[in-house]
Amino acid sequence: MELVIVTGMSGAGKSRAVEAMEDIGFYCVDNMPPKLIPTFVQLCLDSHEHRDRVALVADIRLGGEFDELFNILNDLKSQNVDIKVLFIDADNEVIMRRYQETRRKHPLSDEFSSPSIIDAITKEREVLLTARQNADYIIDTSDVMNSQFKEKIVNLFLKNVSSSLKIYSISFGFKYGIPKEADLVFDVRCLPNPFYVPELKDHTGLEDEVKHFVMKFDQAQQLERKLYDLVDFLIPLYMKEGKSQLTIAVGCTGGKHRSVVFAELMNKHLLEKGSDVTVFHRDITR
Repeated sequence: MELVIVTGMSGAGKSRAVEAMEDIGFYCVDNMPPKLIPTFVQLCLDSHEHRDRVALVADIRLGGEFDELFNILNDLKSQNVDIKVLFIDADNEVIMRRYQETRRKHPLSDEFSSPSIIDAITKEREVLLTARQNADYIIDTSDVMNSQFKEKIVNLFLKNVSSSLKIYSISFGFKYGIPKEADLVFDVRCLPNPFYVPELKDHTGLEDEVKHFVMKFDQAQQLERKLYDLVDFLIPLYMKEGKSQLTIAVGCTGGKHRSVVFAELMNKHLLEKGSDVTVFHRDITR
């Protein structure tokens, strides 16, 4: 049985994550009390329908019961239940803006006399710190479009990834901030910028003319080889450690040219090595 615990910050996108997981065959239940999880798992295993892919949402709405979650999960793991924890996160400012736009009430709002929602968000982040630290997968939705978010969920769970390392190769623009979920960050702003070539300015690194411009320089070719050497050295170490998800972020100034070229090259290289890798271009349309 594959059991995924979906947790994370209120307003970060847990509901969207569950919708995407339902689309790929997960049986999803919202905010089940931790004490009931072992019984529910056994019912799923004993049922004639045998629900073998289940996602349970567990978050701050559980109150004090949330503290019991990981002890119960550890007991289930000792019974050979395949459990993964997915943590959905976002910047405090982004979460606050989403609550202001939807006019929804934060689950911890009643604990504070101040009308500011930031106190509730800060408190929730403190309570969920252990959950974030113990998560197998972390998705930060601060700068991710709905379609990209769903694609990330699908690529994580469309097949059993319990024995593999899921890798993301992401391009981004430093002017928009470093991706919060990045494990490795590489800066390619040291390379000649196609933005200053009039005939290339309005094109992207997905197009051959931009790729040829970026990679025609010796320093770009040397950097490519050195990045491959480093990543090829690190990946087996991460897998040995038991890491389930690795995000490699490549940044340039605006996230449209150089970073896109290198993220695509990294994706191609890792695919040739047999890795489970997906490429995303966060800022290519900005």
